[in-house]
Amino acid sequence: MAIDQNFLQDLTSKSDIVDIVSRYVSLKKNGSNYFGLCPFHNEKSPSFSVSQDKQIFHCFGCGVGGSVISFVMRAENLDFYDAVQLLAKQNGMTVPNQEYKQNQNRERMLNLMRDSARFFYNELWKPENKAIQQYFAKRGLIKKTMNRFGLGFAPNSFFALTDAMKKKGYTIKELLDCGLISKNDKGNIFDRFRNRVIFPIFDIRENVIAFGGRVLNDTKPKYLNSPETYIFHKSRNLFAINMAKKSKKDYFILAEGYMDVIALHQAGFDNAIASLGTSLTEEQAHLISRYTKNIIISYDADKAGQEATKRAINILKKSNINIKILKIPQSKDPDEFIRQKGPQAFQKLIEQSSNDISYNIENIANKFNLNEDIERVYFLKECALMLANIDNDIEREIYTARAAKMADISISSFKSEVENCIKKRQSSLQKNKKLVNLSVSQNAQPKEKAYKYENINCARAEEGILSIIFADNSLVDYIIPKINKDEFTSPILKEFFSHAVSIYKSGKNINISAFEGVFEPDALSLLVKITNYPVPSMREQAVDDYIYKIKEHTLKNNKHKNETDPLLEMAKMKKEKFGGK
Repeated sequence: MAIDQNFLQDLTSKSDIVDIVSRYVSLKKNGSNYFGLCPFHNEKSPSFSVSQDKQIFHCFGCGVGGSVISFVMRAENLDFYDAVQLLAKQNGMTVPNQEYKQNQNRERMLNLMRDSARFFYNELWKPENKAIQQYFAKRGLIKKTMNRFGLGFAPNSFFALTDAMKKKGYTIKELLDCGLISKNDKGNIFDRFRNRVIFPIFDIRENVIAFGGRVLNDTKPKYLNSPETYIFHKSRNLFAINMAKKSKKDYFILAEGYMDVIALHQAGFDNAIASLGTSLTEEQAHLISRYTKNIIISYDADKAGQEATKRAINILKKSNINIKILKIPQSKDPDEFIRQKGPQAFQKLIEQSSNDISYNIENIANKFNLNEDIERVYFLKECALMLANIDNDIEREIYTARAAKMADISISSFKSEVENCIKKRQSSLQKNKKLVNLSVSQNAQPKEKAYKYENINCARAEEGILSIIFADNSLVDYIIPKINKDEFTSPILKEFFSHAVSIYKSGKNINISAFEGVFEPDALSLLVKITNYPVPSMREQAVDDYIYKIKEHTLKNNKHKNETDPLLEMAKMKKEKFGGK
């Protein structure tokens, strides 16, 4: 059961989208819409549009779109219900919780995760688990730090957590939904975390949403994390973000593992965070950008860590984050370095950290022997390709001079090489742009692959019907007798049409806010794109044309059917009338 649509309509009517978006984006009015730089991807020319009349936003660059609720979900990294709660609070409204079953389930899941964290914590401090406590002590952690992070221990038992949570009234289904237990092929259930030290993972609102578990011996896998659940999406959360966001420092330290982050916090670096067992994602970079525009990457100095650093640089730059890279000598990780050298030594490394361009130049230089002429040439060619991607002229010139000096050649000679690379890059971009523009069918496809159209022509007609419905709700009465949802070829467009008809029959307005909470944000982005299509002035004629295209497809694929089928006969008659066009 979803939140009552009347409540959502009232909430969105009180939450002017231009006012809300302006808190995050600098908007300028152009015609009937407002424009600004998209907060969800890196761009230099404003392609982010906000319509006050329609109360929607849409980025023509990355394709995201939706109503005010969708915007708050993306901007604040919230799920649907929490975004509604935030807007409701700002407007002095109370969300009808009793009507929202999904939220009740969410609250149960969060309570279960909290109680599980307490269970693991209590297990750690049992007298018989002194050896486990010593594991953390040997890693240099004091009890205050262990308590602050809620560290725990999962006993070497298949049912310890299950039995404890069942006594508290939680069901096996709830334990499965939270990823706390697993089920084998025979249907037997067992605790997911066994004989591991436990690291609770909190969201930005201090809720326990997942766990990480580390073995105490050489058992594989070394680390085991919670699976994706309704409340936990590892690509959208960061370890210790709930603490780092409170730091007075104007930068974050991005480390690689749980212990690195905990050690940094204990040493006074309360701005340390880590991704959750995966490479850094664009969603995580966006979450970081909400709290700081400066980050220092402190990944391990081994090959894997350096590769992860390169990937992180590319992702963080898309969110306009200033990047520095901290190098730890002798291939140590932050945890080990701080234990051996202390916090002050680590602070010096922070002060000596280089930006991403210097880091890239040094990495390229490490590949070659700059005392050999041919290797200097290779070094300069690779540097030129990298420097050609820097848009800021002053910044590019500074590092062009640095690379030239390292290779002991004149700046003017190397600058010519960089400029040639820039021309080639621009030419390549133009060619790619032309190829994209020529690929009409590719442009017609939704950006989200899950919604890919099997039949482009029919899908465009189905999109046309939807755009007309949004422009004029009353035309639903004209459309319903002529076509039904099962004739739509695209599953997602079929769902949009079906929901629109349902809304209309209930006597409510068909607008984007009426689709909130029913469809995922990516689906809403597609729907917003469709509603922005130009609508023909002769709308009923346009509807007939769209329906004809769909039914013509049906006719071709149903030759075995009775030719007098009324749903197919109309398409056949119109085809003859218009000479097969």
